[in-house]
Amino acid sequence: MRATRPRTDRIRIRTTSLVAAVIAALAAVLLPATAVQAAHAAGTVRDGLSRPDYSYADAIREAVWVDTGRDDDGDGRGDRVAADIVRPREPAAVGRKVPVIMDASPYYSCCGRGNEGQLKTYDDQGRMIQAPLYYDNYFVPRGYAVVLVDLAGTNRSDGCVDVGGRSDIGSAKAVIDWLNGRARAYTSRTGTQPASARWSTGDVGMIGKSWDGTIANGVAATGVRGLRTIVPISAISSWYDYYFQQGAALYDSGPDWLSDYVESPAARARCAAVQQRIVDGAPRSGDWTAFWNERDYTKDAGNVRASVFAVHGMQDLNVRTKHFGQWWNALAAHGVERKVWLSQTGHVDPFDFRRGPWVSTLHRWFDHYLLGVRNGVEREPAADIERGPDHWTTDRAWPPAGTERTPLSLRPGATPGQGSLSTAPALPGSTAAFTDAPQEWEEDWAAGADTPSASKTVFTTGTLARDLRLAGTGKVTVTASSSTTGAHLSAVLVDLGPDTVRDFLAAKEGIVNLATRSCWGEGTAGDSPCFLDTAADTVDVAHTVVSRGWADLGHAASARHGRPLVPGRPYTVTVTLGATDHVVPAGHRLALIVAGTDGGLIEPPGTTPTVTIDLARSHALLPLVGGARGLRGTTPHTAAAHRAADAPLAPPGDARTVPAGR
Repeated sequence: MRATRPRTDRIRIRTTSLVAAVIAALAAVLLPATAVQAAHAAGTVRDGLSRPDYSYADAIREAVWVDTGRDDDGDGRGDRVAADIVRPREPAAVGRKVPVIMDASPYYSCCGRGNEGQLKTYDDQGRMIQAPLYYDNYFVPRGYAVVLVDLAGTNRSDGCVDVGGRSDIGSAKAVIDWLNGRARAYTSRTGTQPASARWSTGDVGMIGKSWDGTIANGVAATGVRGLRTIVPISAISSWYDYYFQQGAALYDSGPDWLSDYVESPAARARCAAVQQRIVDGAPRSGDWTAFWNERDYTKDAGNVRASVFAVHGMQDLNVRTKHFGQWWNALAAHGVERKVWLSQTGHVDPFDFRRGPWVSTLHRWFDHYLLGVRNGVEREPAADIERGPDHWTTDRAWPPAGTERTPLSLRPGATPGQGSLSTAPALPGSTAAFTDAPQEWEEDWAAGADTPSASKTVFTTGTLARDLRLAGTGKVTVTASSSTTGAHLSAVLVDLGPDTVRDFLAAKEGIVNLATRSCWGEGTAGDSPCFLDTAADTVDVAHTVVSRGWADLGHAASARHGRPLVPGRPYTVTVTLGATDHVVPAGHRLALIVAGTDGGLIEPPGTTPTVTIDLARSHALLPLVGGARGLRGTTPHTAAAHRAADAPLAPPGDARTVPAGR
């Protein structure tokens, strides 16, 4: 992580308790009462942390409606988005400004936030009583304002949901502009009384999981001034890649369904034209359109001024790790300061899989980037990686030093469909073939990796003599021909060997709720700071899927336009695998499975092809720490010893229909 010097104008000076007492005594005698109040309002920083000096119970709670400068719902007046604010009263009393932690979400009324599905609640004057999650409880006493924004078209906001486009991103950006004096806001949805943000320093940190984190990515990509840091959790970086990968449909519905799911009833009644534009712009063909280009934040990574603290579950089958990987790489290319946590979970917030260390790290992160505290968080390791349930390691950089993009060949074996993954090239003319079987998925293939079948091809290393670490984004290039006019390809990396892992296929995707609660910050009768504790939900396995990627062979020539295949003609496509960080232990094997439809994770083509792979023109390019040296000393494997050990797991029943933010 690239270290930067924090701005010194907001650095607070630490003093000993003795010196502080002397200063306070002198101030009481020599200074006017307002000056004493100002000194108190400045808050305390001790041991590199802001301290909970302010009363949460007495905090100011207010709502404003920010003019977005748009009229997407076509009612003839500017759209206003609702921002519910909780901020400490003591600094406001003496005119001291505070920074902002902001979570912009479409889920505050329809679906809820966090492990317990919390919704916003309001008193009879329209002021927020319950602010979902812990941000307000924990950070308001420490001198921050927390601003929870209803995205356009949701809850109490005007406008229309456009699923990651100009309306979504613009509605959140408008709030940052208002906090910096560049936009107008009002004290009511339709009134004319202006609302001032003079209480704000203008420095903003955005945070959120899934769609909320996606908005943080998108707003950062605008380069808006005042956004100092973002913390995207399980976030989308390109909406095309949420619905398709390289032409292959990942869901049986499009963004129009998601828009309808989160919109308020009033917006749904007014936004038919916007809904139609979503349908027209996002055809189910898998073609890249202007609609998707607008919603690709990676292309605008060069605009990002904010630091980025990303969190992602390596087994997230909702927002796949391709999103994190391509965003991380794009930020790196532009020198953006960044940090990452990668867990073994699915679509889970770090508050629910590593609570204590998470809150501590987030606290120091916001203190550094929003308050200017010199606490050294920017010099800490750039990556925290979960190696096993609740077992974490760190790296100074990610991918770590010594990671090499290592080419490996796909070589045929004595048994059809059973080959080797090797540094030695495949002989010209060697082939392998499979017939698409959409009723099967990657867990079936992995469980039967040593059992020949017509539905897959498997290429494995020998038994490893030493640990082999993969860290980063891999690619698999396949030259293949199809017997029909349509074919999909799946490329899946598998660690073949026993382990105990988080059960990411279970209902809570790697965690289980406990009966106890722990409290983080302060609360009121209507907003408790206490949340259900969790523990790792583990399972013993005989294999672990490490990474996966998919592509439509008809999009091999162009991502923008798919074409029917000419049966028997070879096509070459490079499948991008999801980013990962996994250690294949000594004694295990690494397998690459190439097959057709990954049932439950991508939609099948309209035909049932047999696909023939030209092995001499196909290869994998994997991010191996230490390069091919990690493959030295492998020993041949006897398949029979492992056939009885593997049993297929059930596919993720609703993986295709869970909304992005749940």
